[in-house]
Amino acid sequence: MDKIDLIRQLLEQDGKNANAWYLLGLEYCELADYSQAFQAFSEALKCGNEELKDKIIVELGQLSDKSRLPAQDSRQDNDPCSKKTDPYASETEQDMISNDDSDNLIKLTLIEGNQNNVVNINYKESANVCFQDVGGLDQLKNIISMKIIKPFKNPDLFERFQKKVGGGILLFGPPGCGKTYIAKATAGECNARFISVSITDILDPYLGVSSQNVKDIFSNARAKKPCILFFDEIDTLGYNRSKLLSEHMRPIIDQLLSEIEGIDSNTEQLLVIGATNMPWDVDPALKRPGRFDKNIFVPPPDEEARVSIFKLKLKGKPTEIIDYELLAKQTELYSGADIENVVEVATENVINKILSSDCDDLISMKDLMDAIANTKPSTIEWLRTIKNYVKYANQAGLYDDVEKFILSHKKILG
Repeated sequence: MDKIDLIRQLLEQDGKNANAWYLLGLEYCELADYSQAFQAFSEALKCGNEELKDKIIVELGQLSDKSRLPAQDSRQDNDPCSKKTDPYASETEQDMISNDDSDNLIKLTLIEGNQNNVVNINYKESANVCFQDVGGLDQLKNIISMKIIKPFKNPDLFERFQKKVGGGILLFGPPGCGKTYIAKATAGECNARFISVSITDILDPYLGVSSQNVKDIFSNARAKKPCILFFDEIDTLGYNRSKLLSEHMRPIIDQLLSEIEGIDSNTEQLLVIGATNMPWDVDPALKRPGRFDKNIFVPPPDEEARVSIFKLKLKGKPTEIIDYELLAKQTELYSGADIENVVEVATENVINKILSSDCDDLISMKDLMDAIANTKPSTIEWLRTIKNYVKYANQAGLYDDVEKFILSHKKILG
């Protein structure tokens, strides 16, 4: 059994093992399997810590500078089109040469003009969710509605006052609190096309192609206006240039800055949404007015939202009478992902009881309360981390909403 198989077995047991994904990417790099390496590094970025992220960015930068083109001489030797016909050969000899060449011909795929076979992003004509599908978070919805949705729905009014419709916003907050879902709901409210972009849609091992991919993505989005362009984990693409350990990512960041607001760029009726768990790692040039000038804190769900999430996650499951309000009170600071985990733990326990006792059972309040007692909110670590940035790096007021949230939960966070 080789190293890749061993690492794959580890990932089957724990799919969020960032170190295992990182090691898998290194193994694929040694085998020159760059597409698999990019996929492994991308998975590692989703669940890795800041130290590991720096290592991954260095590896991705090195990959973008590698070339896998075969040598020119060997390509010419194997290319049937490079073989010249002897003008003095007989017709029979030329037919034999032609027959030999036909066996070596490579089947080519025609790419229609004005298209790029490198970028493969997920286009959706419109999002299937809207704000009524998002439980709670009324204050956040009002902020988004005033800053984003109303300008899209009333373009004439904003044009009258020469107010730009479009631009960029940055959603930041703890992991698992619904930043991606809020972005989709925003597109649904605006009745706009929704395009989701990940790091694998942009990075390429060939020098200069990654920057071209960024340009192509924005060009396609402008052709489909009104459109919402969503960059998940924007800190991986717009990483703070002063912290970069490699210069290979700099052209990508520069191109991203130019596309969002540059001399030759236009984001009219194009809304760019970035989401991140680490706003302190996003390049300051992205957060200035004119680019991601609207920075919105997505907090852990409030009590009303937690009630809605519990109802959604328990829908269709065999349950006894459930006191959703009590569950919501007992899960303060739990993210949506944490609540889903509580339901999964309770469901597992019930299934184990049924298998061991051979008698049917339902998910009860006791099962859910036991699951809550055995879990902790994952948002606490993030909130304690950002607390230092609120205290020492909030001169521009980026974290004012976070500061208010932390003060309102001072008993838990200390």
